Amino acid sequence: MATEKTTTLTFRIEPNIKEALCIAAHRDHRSIANMVAVMIREHCARVGILIQDKPAPSTSVAVKPKSRK
Repeated sequence: MATEKTTTLTFRIEPNIKEALCIAAHRDHRSIANMVAVMIREHCARVGILIQDKPAPSTSVAVKPKSRK
């Protein structure tokens, strides 16, 4: 699961388009929101729109060693 912040997108669509979206999401075992995101990414890739991915954090995280008992 994504741990980055997300934003809300609210829009209206025709009921038959929503039903098709629900079916597509169900068949791919995705949530509706994730299905929409996948479809947008696929469309943008097809038409040459670059989507900037969030850069990986450059700071290293220290891992605390397990204590021996």
